[in-house]
Formats: sequence, structure tokens, C-alpha cells
Amino acid sequence: MTMKTTTILNELIEINNDRIEGFQKAALDIKDENIDLKAIFQEYSTQSRKFSQELVALVAGLGEEVETGNTIAGTLHRAWIDVKSLFGGDDRLSILNEAERGEDAIKAAYQLALQKGELGGEALSTVSRQAEEIKSAHDAIKALRDAAKLTS
Repeated sequence: MTMKTTTILNELIEINNDRIEGFQKAALDIKDENIDLKAIFQEYSTQSRKFSQELVALVAGLGEEVETGNTIAGTLHRAWIDVKSLFGGDDRLSILNEAERGEDAIKAAYQLALQKGELGGEALSTVSRQAEEIKSAHDAIKALRDAAKLTS
């Protein structure tokens, strides 16, 4: 694997870390009438924690330095950072709008990582599998948002 592979994997680690933080913040701010969202957000936070750990193992296996924090340097995960600061709306639709925006960002980051053509072997299979799960999560959040639009 190349240095480019390490960079791509580290960017995905960072956006997953941002997603964890974003969903945790949203879950803390959710009022009782949206309690169902808390469980969903905790599930996706756990999902990103698992993804981050898998990616960290790949980078560490290469003997490369792992980016374990959240940053504002990369362009791929800026949107999730922006979303974290916007959570706080009380109504279901605004909460889901922000969550869906964040899911758009992580879905795009995975698509870009795969389109670059730099990943091979285990990294490619891991990122491809994670991208499928991210797409499913995105679609679930989008469906909830669309349903909330109908009732608001």
C-alpha cells in the first residue's frame, strides 16, 4: 500500500470520528418525543467506532502513523464538523435534516475514497464494505427525514 492509501484511510478514520461525535451530541440533545432517534444515533455512532477501529488496524498494519483525532484540515469531513455545531434544534425534522447532511458528507467521502483507485487488497474490501453500510445508514436517515417532512 502506498502513502496515498494511508492518507485516504486516515481521512476516513477522521470523518468516522467526527460522525461518532456528531451522533453522540445529537443523542444527548434529543428530547423525549424523539427518543427513537436516540437509539438510531447511538447505533450509527457505534458503527463508526467499529469502522474507525478497522481502518486504524489497516493503517497500523502498514507501519504508518494513524490519525486518531478529529481535524478541520481535510475537506472530506468538514461537513460532519459543521453538522455537529448545528445539532440543537428540538424538532424532529431539523434534527433529521442535520443528520442527513452529515450522512451525505460521510457517504461522499467513502465514494471519493473508492473513486481515487488507490486502494487495493484488504483496504479496498474493507472500505467497500463500510461504504455499503454507510449508504444503508444514509438511506435510513433520509427515509426518517422524509417521513418527518410529511408530519410537520
